[in-house]
Amino acid sequence: MSGHSKWAGIKHKKAIVDAKRGQAFTKVARELSVAAREGGPDPASNFRLRLAMQKAREVNMPADNIERAVQRGAGGKEGAQLEEIRYEGYGPHGVAVMVDVLSDNRNRTVAAIRNLFTRSGGSLGETNSVGWMFTQQGVIRVSAGASDPDELALRLLEIVDVGSDGDISVDDDAVVVTVDPGNFEAARTAIEDAGLSVETGEVTMNPSTSVPLDAKQAVAVLCLLDALEEDDDVQQVYANAEIPDDVLESVG
Repeated sequence: MSGHSKWAGIKHKKAIVDAKRGQAFTKVARELSVAAREGGPDPASNFRLRLAMQKAREVNMPADNIERAVQRGAGGKEGAQLEEIRYEGYGPHGVAVMVDVLSDNRNRTVAAIRNLFTRSGGSLGETNSVGWMFTQQGVIRVSAGASDPDELALRLLEIVDVGSDGDISVDDDAVVVTVDPGNFEAARTAIEDAGLSVETGEVTMNPSTSVPLDAKQAVAVLCLLDALEEDDDVQQVYANAEIPDDVLESVG
């Protein structure tokens, strides 16, 4: 399995293990506010806001909460106070890590992120120290349900034009579709119009290569990733770790 699809599966399984609804609501609300601030409150003309609203629905955020977060951003309140920053560095065992944050205090946030990297045995790096290993891509995870995943993958090849840089691969009981960010919405719409179940869909940063880890190494890396995701300012964490399934299943 290609590295980016492997990481998509890891993120999905971690989301199940780490599900903390209150914190998820906070992070999604921040993204909604900033998206509305940057591109306006109308999702029809604001791609970033459409993605944020979809994420909000995936974590079962109530419609009233979504609307309030959008209006805060459109009104220049919470959204105006938040700064978007990306941090890059190396975690344990040479794993490349990127961290996207929304912060109202840059000094506080960078100190917290640097401390987490250092405590893990890693180090915070300069801009693009690891970013060159990642590519922005749209990733859609489609549930196979009662169907055979390999047969579903063949069907998706007929439904979705993944382009020259895209990919369709089987991951356990689902199929992961990877497309260029510009084709993300068209791909998702085509999948849903075919009556298939989309588990998750996002535009994310996927690694071009991955670092295979044994069980002991994987636990050390997961500790760093979990600690980063626990920080209230952190929106997204990306890594090029290849973590054994049994380790993911044992974490909880």
